[in-house]
Formats: sequence, C-alpha cells, structure tokens
Amino acid sequence: MHAATIAVAERDGGEVRVMGTIPNREESVRKLVGKLGPVGAGRRATRRGRTGYALYWQLEKLGVPCVLVGWRRRSCR
Repeated sequence: MHAATIAVAERDGGEVRVMGTIPNREESVRKLVGKLGPVGAGRRATRRGRTGYALYWQLEKLGVPCVLVGWRRRSCR
C-alpha cells in the first residue's frame, strides 16, 4: 500500500488469494467493501503508517471493524 494504490488480498484458512490493487480513493474502498460481503464475514487489517491510518479511518467510517498491524524487526516476548 502506498499513496496511489492499495494492494488487496484475502485469506481463507491458510491460503492467501491476491485480489489485485485498487486506487487509494474513498469510492474505490467503498466498492471493495461491497464486494467483500457482510462486515461480520471476516476481519480486515491494514498496515500502520501514514497511508495505513487513512485507510483504517475510511473503513471505520464505513462500519467495517479494522485492525492496524505493523512489522517489527525484533521478536516480541
């Protein structure tokens, strides 16, 4: 994910299916949420960071619970 596009993927069990990319615009996110089905059907996540926070707030505004995730170089104990 970066300022211009959002990479979209979904996981079903252990398998990840890449769905492609969408423009990083509110109307594109709204269409994607409609395609993914009912909000309770799965968990949504986005990376932390400047563009990740913007997507997080767009999803929350649409009523989609979302989790912010981040990468760490060191292990958590």
